[in-house]
Amino acid sequence: MLSFNRRHLLFLGAAALGACGFTPAYAPGGAGNALQGQIEIDAPNTRAGYLLTRALENRFGRTSSARYGLSYGIDIRQDSIAISASNVATRFNVLGNVTYALRDLETGAVVTSGKVDSFTSYSASGTPVATLAAERDAETRLMNILSEQISTRLLAAAPTPAQ
Repeated sequence: MLSFNRRHLLFLGAAALGACGFTPAYAPGGAGNALQGQIEIDAPNTRAGYLLTRALENRFGRTSSARYGLSYGIDIRQDSIAISASNVATRFNVLGNVTYALRDLETGAVVTSGKVDSFTSYSASGTPVATLAAERDAETRLMNILSEQISTRLLAAAPTPAQ
């Protein structure tokens, strides 16, 4: 009779991943290495653009000699989701989407492009200063979420470096 052993299950899972050609993104020869320090992100012209650029540069690094260029467009809007009995909005959703395109700077060809979207919320029931701080924090969180989605998609589409 076979006994259940988690180590055997983990070993079988790792063997299956290796057999299917799975390579971690940041392993030697992985897609993450192909993009690390190789992406020049368009200069921001809004606070949201600055937050997105900062988050993406934290992920991929800054570079002075990029192979790829990343262009993006940000669209943000707010919807009230809670209204008090006196008809005052007390909670807002911040909805955002980013369209992006990664292009090879040598050839000008688009390597990958797409659109990501998400939302965050904040409360507007405090003082005006607290409400403004909450709104800015929600925008920061939203840009971090969108940058993670973009990063994941760029890593999935990245060419594997030659070995």
